[in-house]
Amino acid sequence: MMDKEWNETILVVDDSPDTLEIIARNLKSVGFVVYTANSVTEAISVLDEIAVNLVITDYKMPRITGMDLIRHVRENYESTQVMMITGYATIEGAVKAVKYGAEEYLAKPFTDEELIEAVKRVISRARLRKSGSMDDSRDGMSNFGLLGESDPMQKVFSTIHKAAQISATVLITGESGTGKELVARAIHYSSKRASATFVPINCGGIPEGLLESELFGYVKGAFTGASESRAGFFQTGDGGTIFLDEISETSLAMQVKLLRVLQEKEVCMVGSHKSRKVNVRILAATNKDLLKLVEKGIFREDLFYRLNVITIYIPPLREREGDIVLLARHFAKKFAREMNINPPKFTGTFMDVLMGYHWPGNVRELENLIQRLIVMVDKAVIDVTDLPPHMRFSAVRGQSGPLRTLAEVETEHIRNVLAASGGNKTKAAQILGIDRKTLRNKLGSSELDE
Repeated sequence: MMDKEWNETILVVDDSPDTLEIIARNLKSVGFVVYTANSVTEAISVLDEIAVNLVITDYKMPRITGMDLIRHVRENYESTQVMMITGYATIEGAVKAVKYGAEEYLAKPFTDEELIEAVKRVISRARLRKSGSMDDSRDGMSNFGLLGESDPMQKVFSTIHKAAQISATVLITGESGTGKELVARAIHYSSKRASATFVPINCGGIPEGLLESELFGYVKGAFTGASESRAGFFQTGDGGTIFLDEISETSLAMQVKLLRVLQEKEVCMVGSHKSRKVNVRILAATNKDLLKLVEKGIFREDLFYRLNVITIYIPPLREREGDIVLLARHFAKKFAREMNINPPKFTGTFMDVLMGYHWPGNVRELENLIQRLIVMVDKAVIDVTDLPPHMRFSAVRGQSGPLRTLAEVETEHIRNVLAASGGNKTKAAQILGIDRKTLRNKLGSSELDE
């Protein structure tokens, strides 16, 4: 069944009629408009006549190769993306194809699903680069500072909407910097409690000795320095929502007291023997696996299940590739507006680096990066060279491409040393700190034959 979401025009180039027919049929089944060509020359003729969104080309073809076609497209058709398919897959070939401008590199044989997913990735990235003026308002969560068009975030938004309709306890999980407090605020301000107080509490930021009195309050004379009674967060949040961030940082003793609040809906001020009913909704968040903490005996199982009525998992930014461009442009507009300047443009290469970065600090790290660039870079167009060194490519720090085994890295190093030694096995062995026999064993006798 055709999907109206995918209707771009694609040109498939391959000297095999059977391959052309199979690829064209699969792409048409999704909804794409597909043209075919059995040579680079024919492909160029099609490109001259038709506006094409994506070219899918084979590598090995007579006379003019797919690599030549990639260069031709990149230098003559700015808005056309390129994807290479090949039955002669090598790391060097993939690097070369990407260097020339290929968005994806797919090795034969591949499944229909792998082909379609790769094509969708290329098209999605092209759409994002083109959509510099996306309207944040179309995102239902934007008013709460939450942005995202990726499938994982759409699931988060759907769960927020459902959680806001009831008063159940919610456990929000995810890595640091993913926006757990924003999710909690979205739940509160979308609920019937929106007009009441939202009280965020960082459990890990309050010393253990003070946490109980901060949460539940204390009466006059409860401890040295308690010269008057003081209400705690639970009393001030009565009728509203209490957000317990970093819930995993609480002690077992405090967990018992929190469990009582959840079960009995009442708190007891420090120094008092009288409990007081409170009407609060509790939302909790953690960046740790609470079940593993339960297994280790450092988090109460009964409290975990009391908190875990509804769970919202916020995916890390590296799992939200489609949202990175959206967020970067949103933050650029935000900080440029604060400085009363026009937001800068980002080059395609800059955006590619953002989408390829692993983002250990997640959305918070991206926001801080964009703010720093807006403040420090006095240019209308921001490029890769404006990024901090750790985000830019470094031949010294390491290579791009898939992770390899230690044996593969070792073999490559030995071959490099051998090549640098001009093929002199004795010299290579000396540099490597091994003897010729070990060198022969490492690479195999066939590679070292005179």
